[in-house]
Amino acid sequence: MSTFNRLILESASRRAMPIAVYPGLALTGASIQDVVTDPAAQFAASVALHERYQTTIVLSAMDLSVEAEAFGCTIHWAENEIPTAIGSLVTHLDQAKTLAVPAVGSKRTGVYLETVTRLTRLPAKPLVLGGCIGPFSLAGRLTGLSEACGMTLLEPELMHVLIEKSARFLIAYAQAFKSAGADGLIMAEPAAGLLSPRGVAEFSSAYVRRIVEAVDDDRFTLILHNCAAKPVHLPAVFESGARAFHFGAAMDLAAALAQAPAEKVVCGNLDPSAVFLQATPGQVAEQASQLLRSHAGRRNFVLSSGCDVPPGTPLANLDAFFAAASFSPPRSSAAV
Repeated sequence: MSTFNRLILESASRRAMPIAVYPGLALTGASIQDVVTDPAAQFAASVALHERYQTTIVLSAMDLSVEAEAFGCTIHWAENEIPTAIGSLVTHLDQAKTLAVPAVGSKRTGVYLETVTRLTRLPAKPLVLGGCIGPFSLAGRLTGLSEACGMTLLEPELMHVLIEKSARFLIAYAQAFKSAGADGLIMAEPAAGLLSPRGVAEFSSAYVRRIVEAVDDDRFTLILHNCAAKPVHLPAVFESGARAFHFGAAMDLAAALAQAPAEKVVCGNLDPSAVFLQATPGQVAEQASQLLRSHAGRRNFVLSSGCDVPPGTPLANLDAFFAAASFSPPRSSAAV
């Protein structure tokens, strides 16, 4: 059993793990661009939330443009927005075959590896989880997200070439996180949720399984995140071989927990925008409490956001979330 799964399954108390780093900017005063380009700023935002809520797990920031940028994609930068990959780097098979797989550490991948290295040095020794994109979602950014799903039907050879190269890079990237001391990795594969169940199995889970087999062991856990997956996708998603899963608001968690083996962890799934960003603290507390009550008998359930909690999310809403999970009251911002 991996360290992450053991922490969840053998705990006598509830566990909560929102995917949240950017809300820490309210405590540090840094900008989004600081966080995605400077490991010191990213580390500070993550630690500020860790200290405020006394969490047992700390994360690097979610940024699904990083790996695409390393491959050569154009990145759109805007103030107060997380960067995004735009355009199409690859449009035909010959380009896919000649596309070079970048070195780990190139471009901004080094920012996230250094952040994780710093997090592993925290004196409280929380579990440290890095983050990366999944193989189909990365390939989709290389072709353009709107084109990727169609290409699985019309140009499957091209997509397989790109996904294979994406998986090859992600294996090396995951191994680098592991070497940096991370206890695991949240792999975000949201674009796969746009495929049919058969498409998920062929173009996502088959490649995620290769990554799991390369890095997942008793010390390191790959947590597969798919915020667009629905119950119909569950058998195909579970073919990935991952031992922990993170689902979005579109997922029926009761169905996911019913189908997942008891030793596999299932995390989710409060809507990051409608709940964390836009709701009142009272509404956040009620929805978090309801989710906990619904799955009270499931030791393998972890209360979480359905995806990355957006920048600008009120800290009062995170306070309410953690209070609902029976955590200690948050420390004042003066203490972080």
